[in-house]
Amino acid sequence: MKITRRGFAFGTMTVLALAGAGTAFGQDDTAATIGISIPAATHGWTGGLNYHTERTVAAMQQAFPSLRFLVTTASDASKQANDVEDMVAQGIDALVILPFESDPLTAPVKAAKAKGVFITSVDRGLAEEGIEDLYVGGNNPQYGVVAAGYFKEKLPQGGKIVVMRGIPTAIDNIRIEAFEKALEGSGVEILDMQYANWNPDKGFEVMQDYLVRFPKIDGVWAGDDDAALGAKAAIEQSGRQEEMALLGGSGMNRVIKLIMDGNGGFDADIFYPPTLIIPAIELTAMKYATQAPIHGQYVLDSPLITRDNAAGYYFPDSPY
Repeated sequence: MKITRRGFAFGTMTVLALAGAGTAFGQDDTAATIGISIPAATHGWTGGLNYHTERTVAAMQQAFPSLRFLVTTASDASKQANDVEDMVAQGIDALVILPFESDPLTAPVKAAKAKGVFITSVDRGLAEEGIEDLYVGGNNPQYGVVAAGYFKEKLPQGGKIVVMRGIPTAIDNIRIEAFEKALEGSGVEILDMQYANWNPDKGFEVMQDYLVRFPKIDGVWAGDDDAALGAKAAIEQSGRQEEMALLGGSGMNRVIKLIMDGNGGFDADIFYPPTLIIPAIELTAMKYATQAPIHGQYVLDSPLITRDNAAGYYFPDSPY
């Protein structure tokens, strides 16, 4: 059996055929066709996501040769919506999707659901509740609460912080709402929030703007390690690194190593790994390979990583 991966990676169309044991696509004993739609590797977290998707599909192919997998990557929401419609036209039985953005992907996924496709939504979720049969993701309310707890501990007398949001998605809204609620009554004031797109270049740009506009900043929540590294570069360029605490999130190896070393501008991070795509694919495959009744939610915790526990979250062989 062949597994076809079609889509854009860094804006370039790629086609990947993975050899596997079993029968060819065209034979009648295919138990099910599972479509997988994820963002292209436009930053570190999605690079890790792509890596773990490919290795998990290969493992599922070997374990269950009667399953067919179609994997697409997209560098924008419009391309991903087209990918979903194309896979539905090809007759997929299930769709595992991590939306590039929540709002533009909700209608095409809902249309797939109406045609009887089993929907597994991963990480960012959809803009409308009740569409997916299975949700796999991190604990996004906890993510925001943990971030707030970090700044409340750092600034027990109150202080001024700036925030970098991700991209317009359901999980970003959930995180920010939980963060703001957890800060209520703490004396920690949010000076501004801007989208940094989970991107180091955008993080650098947004942080430069904050540094120009705000003469006093006690803390920065970049929300994501890619954006945090961009913010770190801007802060160091300004010479104000002793002034403010910097917190990212997601558990990038580079950031975890800086925490372990104790001298790299970070003293904590929030865990939110791209490996969450693994149980999403595995559980969906199990539904068809073993007829297991798969429904509901699979939620991974998002604990705070500090120097004391960082070694347990450091995986040097991982791409992210």
